[in-house]
Amino acid sequence: MTTQCTDTVLLVRPAAFGFNPDTAATNRMQRAAALPPGVAQARACAEFDAMVGALRSEGIEVCVADDTREPAKPDAVFPNNWVSWHADGTLVLYPMCAPNRRLERREEVVQQVAAATGFVVKRTLDLTAHERHGRYLEGTGSLVLDHVERVAYACRSARTDERVLREWCEAMGYSTELFTAVDRGGAPLYHTNVLMGIGRHFVAIGAGCIDESDRPRVLARLASSGREIIELSLAEIEAFAGNLLELATWDEALGDSGVIVLSATARARLAPERYARLAACSDVLLPVPVPTIEQLGGGSVRCMLAEVFR
Repeated sequence: MTTQCTDTVLLVRPAAFGFNPDTAATNRMQRAAALPPGVAQARACAEFDAMVGALRSEGIEVCVADDTREPAKPDAVFPNNWVSWHADGTLVLYPMCAPNRRLERREEVVQQVAAATGFVVKRTLDLTAHERHGRYLEGTGSLVLDHVERVAYACRSARTDERVLREWCEAMGYSTELFTAVDRGGAPLYHTNVLMGIGRHFVAIGAGCIDESDRPRVLARLASSGREIIELSLAEIEAFAGNLLELATWDEALGDSGVIVLSATARARLAPERYARLAACSDVLLPVPVPTIEQLGGGSVRCMLAEVFR
């Protein structure tokens, strides 16, 4: 049976977190800050550790891998961009836009996940050769996946190449839903997962960011899945409200349950009506504070979570 949500995730504890100038040109959600040496790293680790604790308190299985200090990898806290694990035993390695982010791909992390979760790699889909030709697809940052309907949603950007997207879909047996989405200033949104998240019973999406020529088609495709469509405002998207993920867990009283993980920043910005609708779609809404990671890294909690489907 195909499931939308997993109960197992990889998180990578940062060793050299900070503002990455190599990614800032395509990620307008990054904001530099003048912090004393080591402060950003210390704050990011504190936020990371609190998030791991919050996830485990809800029964989520968390595999924590430690980043290495050398070479410095300021965005290592976002592993979902370079790897994904799928229920048929497929491991996917992705081509990354920034050269210093390619350093995040470490075989020892893959082996650690296998040992900790029992995931058996039956097939490896290695797309990294596309980097030599300037073509990128940054994992489940570029891809927002409807696993039940087998649809890959993706917005065009410097980090999401249509050719690589179609190769991924052909290899994985998904259909493609490609569209254009821009921010307040008209620049392409760098990753699809800042715009939308798909859970078991809902889709949260900043539909107003999607180009008018694409919007009706995308919304109709989403609606055909039977999920509730929760449209987010631009201000909510800018506060990372679209960068959420529903995970699976088990509760003695409820049985199989869902936990929607989002940041405290997103929770604070969500309009009460949309928060209520989102909360009604799952069993637990779990806000976690990651303000330093959001500000300097330009990504939020969904970017920190690499799902492992077993």
